[in-house]
Formats: sequence, C-alpha cells, structure tokens
Amino acid sequence: LFLPSFQDLFGVSMVVPLMNLHIKSLGASHTVAGIIGSLYGIMQLFSSTFVGCWSDIVGRRYSLLACILLSSLGYFLLGTSTTVLLFAISRVPVGIFKHTLSISKALLSDLVCERDRPLVMGRFNAASSVGFILGPVVGGYLTELEDGFYQTSFICASIFILNAGLVWMLPWSEEIPGNRGRQQDSKRTDSFSAKPNHDGHLNSAASRAVASESLFSSPWIQVVTVLKRIKGIACSDLWDIFLVRLLMSVAILLYYSNFTLALEERFGMKPLFSGYLTSYSSALGVLAGCLLGPITRFYQHNTYRLLLHSSTLTCTLILLYASALSIWMVILSSTFLAFSTTIGRTCIIDLELTIGGNKASGTLLGVGQSVTSIGRIVAPLLSGISQEFSPCGPPSLGVGLALVAILVMNANKQKYCSRGDVKLKNQ
Repeated sequence: LFLPSFQDLFGVSMVVPLMNLHIKSLGASHTVAGIIGSLYGIMQLFSSTFVGCWSDIVGRRYSLLACILLSSLGYFLLGTSTTVLLFAISRVPVGIFKHTLSISKALLSDLVCERDRPLVMGRFNAASSVGFILGPVVGGYLTELEDGFYQTSFICASIFILNAGLVWMLPWSEEIPGNRGRQQDSKRTDSFSAKPNHDGHLNSAASRAVASESLFSSPWIQVVTVLKRIKGIACSDLWDIFLVRLLMSVAILLYYSNFTLALEERFGMKPLFSGYLTSYSSALGVLAGCLLGPITRFYQHNTYRLLLHSSTLTCTLILLYASALSIWMVILSSTFLAFSTTIGRTCIIDLELTIGGNKASGTLLGVGQSVTSIGRIVAPLLSGISQEFSPCGPPSLGVGLALVAILVMNANKQKYCSRGDVKLKNQ
C-alpha cells in the first residue's frame, strides 16, 4: 500500500503544477481557469463523503480499484485535451473519484490495531510525501520536451493503471470492513475468555456472502445505505473533532497562502528561495512521518495529548513567523512547523477513527476530507481580505483560528480522555 501511495502522489504532482500553464496556453482567461479549479474543489467537497461511505458498503477492494481506474481515465482525457471544454471534462472523473489515498488510509485502519495506527499512518504519509517531492521535478523536466504536458498526463494515467494492478494483486481475504471489525472484536473476546473459536470458516464464508450481496445489490440500496451512514455521522458526537480539523487546516493554509509574496515584501527574498524552503519543509515532513512511532510511544499512545501539544506548537510557530524580524526566524519556524503539522494531521485522523470506530472508517475519512475541502475554499477568501491590512495578516488570522481549536480541545478534554466510551449514536 505504501508503493501505490508513493506512485499516486508522484504522478499527480507531475501534472498539477503544469495545469495552469496548459489551460492558459489553450486560450482560457484567468477567470475561466479559476472557475474550473473551483469546480474541481467543489466536486471533491461533496464526493469525498459519499465515496468514503461507499467503500464501507461495497468493500475497499472494489471501491479502491474503481477510484484508481476512473482517475486514470481523467488523466488520460487530460492528455488529449486540446480545448478548454475537453480540459474541463477531464477534471470531472478526477474531481469525483480521486479519493484513492483516503480509501487506502481506511484500508490501513482496518488492517492494523489501534495502538499501531499512528505509526503506520505516519509512514504512509511519508511515502506519499516523497512522491510529492519528486513528482514536480520530473514533471518540470518532461514539460521542456515537445508536447511535454500531454506526455506527462499519459505517464500519470499509466501510473494509475499500474497502481490498479498492484491493488488487484494484494492478498485480499475479506471485502467488507465492518465484518473485519466484527471478527476482530470477536477474536478479542475469545482471547480474553480463553475459549477456542471453531467458527472461523463460517465467519469467512459469511463475509464473502455479504461482500457479494453488497457489491451486486441495486444502486438504489447502496445510495440509501450511504445516506443512512452519513446521517449517523452528522448526528454523532464528532462535531468538535471535525471543527478542530477545519480550524487547524485553515490556519495552516493561511500560513502558506501568501508565503512567497510575504517573504519578498518583508525580507526581499526571491521566489526561488521560498521554493527551496518549501521543499526543505516537505523533506522534514517525511522525516516526521517516520518518527511518529517513537513519538507516540513517548506519549504512551495518548493521541489526544499529542494532538493538543502539536496544535499548540503549530500555533506558536505561526505566531513566530508572523512576528519574525529576520529570515532566520522564518527558517526556524518552518523547520519545526513541518514536524508539528505532520504529527497533527496524523493525530486528528487517528482520533476520528478511534472515537468513530473502524466500522465506518471510510465514511469518517471522507467527511474529514470534505471538511478539509471547505478549508481550501474558505482560506483563499480569508487570506485575500487579511492581506489588505498587512502581509502578516493571513498568518496572524491563522494564529487566532488555531487558538480557537486549542480551546475547543480543552473544553472537550473529558470526552477525548474517555474516548473508548464514545461511539456513533447509530451503533
């Protein structure tokens, strides 16, 4: 699963930085390019929850394969886009089905125990980040060739087809994550009671039967089930976790929103320097993902406390950047911010899955992605307004939002500490 995640972001990061240049070369105005980009974000906002919930119903294998192949179709169409209309059409399947990493994370949460989940998720994010670091370099080289953008798009589509083959070859044993969770619960009960379990074959057969029934049931039944699960999430006690995720994501997006422009206005740094600094931070983020195991052991696997401390550190570092008097303070804040944001992202996902339960992991991760998409829509607007007052306006506003997130976590401390007793109301 780490290899497809690396190849996924490697392929995507080859193409995405070149898309604005390509659509402008097709004759589109800045407004049209912005509208197409916004439509993609809106499709991601509404589709992530439904696709994640759909993966809970039909199983990870078929939903992951469908998302990979349909994303590949989108990038193949992108490689044939010679008009603005074809370019816009090519973004539709990607906007709806490019949730491959979310489903992979849901699959990982099904496979590993709760204690090891932050470690595995950290390594998964590290593998993805390596692809994101290398992809733009390769894409920039390929675009120098004749018809370079089209070649890059076809290579990206081919990578997704290769990923589909790798996912198909995985040693699948079950199809429905909920059944996996129930079997794991049954195994835990049997281990505590020290009674032998003679029903393994029956459970496996039941799992396959339910998988087949869920996969080939009518689309209407699947839609109704998806809506019921989403309603269960909406009526659950997870609102504060998603609020913290929204506030912290907007705070970090505000930090990066005018990073290059602010460094030029405040310290006279060229865009090339900010590019190097961003790559440096990304590399440190990979290192942070690899160090999550020792860090979680140091915190005795207390995800809430680790999230609270990482969020507090993030807030402090953004404040340090906003009030920096020299470029060295910016480099210092960027160094430690790479660690705190990577740890915070992993912890918030782990907390969602711990409180919500693995049986709805796809739905929970989908809702989390939708929340992050809202942040991507809101952050540019807030950044533009705050920049009217000062180049330090966006990060200063981010500090305020991060403080609110910390206060929300402190106000709900009791619930986080007794997270094992908190489950979805519909379960």
